[in-house]
Amino acid sequence: MKIVVDGFDTFAATGGQDFDPSRKLAVLIHGAGMTSAAWALHSRWFAHHGWSVLAVDLPGHGRSAGTPLPSIAAMADWVVRLIDAVGAGKATLIGHSMGSLIALETAARHPTRIASLGLIGTAPAMPVHPDLLAAAKANSPEAIDMVAIWGHGTRATMGGSTAPGLWMLGAGKRILAEAAPGLLYNDLAACNAYQDGLASAAKIVCQATLVVGQYDVMTPLRAVKALAAIIPGARMTVLEDTGHMLMAERPDEVLDALIAGL
Repeated sequence: MKIVVDGFDTFAATGGQDFDPSRKLAVLIHGAGMTSAAWALHSRWFAHHGWSVLAVDLPGHGRSAGTPLPSIAAMADWVVRLIDAVGAGKATLIGHSMGSLIALETAARHPTRIASLGLIGTAPAMPVHPDLLAAAKANSPEAIDMVAIWGHGTRATMGGSTAPGLWMLGAGKRILAEAAPGLLYNDLAACNAYQDGLASAAKIVCQATLVVGQYDVMTPLRAVKALAAIIPGARMTVLEDTGHMLMAERPDEVLDALIAGL
């Protein structure tokens, strides 16, 4: 589905169902350098169980036109303009990694527009290692390797895909490799600069579900617990033997946690 936001065509996958404005809306937001392809399973489940789904490619990502936005706050405000563009009043936001920061910040800045939150692999701050930032700024393939190795748990590096014949690390690297030059650096720099997680969490008034991997080195469990403690009524699910790339490593368990929480 193509939606015009800020004068640019924006692509959003609808989970195999036509968009229906009369249904409750779920907006799924991908992580740094990624696309809506991360939500293949989850978008279809919601779309076939009473929701309208927009698994969106952020500006300049995937099949969306426009310039990548430079900050989490700018991306959060853009999400509300996306919701406006389809004529919806409220939306549930489900985000992974950078996308979860965007969802969190959107709910803090625009509380009347967000019905509930699904935050996957999130933390109040997401500092990025200087070596990764430098490699991404230089458009070096090493940046993609770092994201793949640091992002996945040990189980993923040994295989372990629930879909026979698929290579989890290779699939993620392929998406990152297809991104425009500078895109990964833009997103990582936005995550690195974001410092408002705890303050924004204190402003959340909607239901929130957090999902984290036991061995996530990008958003460690202790940081996720600190965030969940601030959001009133938040529920948290910890997936054992899992890293940061939860939708690839444990797709069914992530979906189960979202269903239970949302």
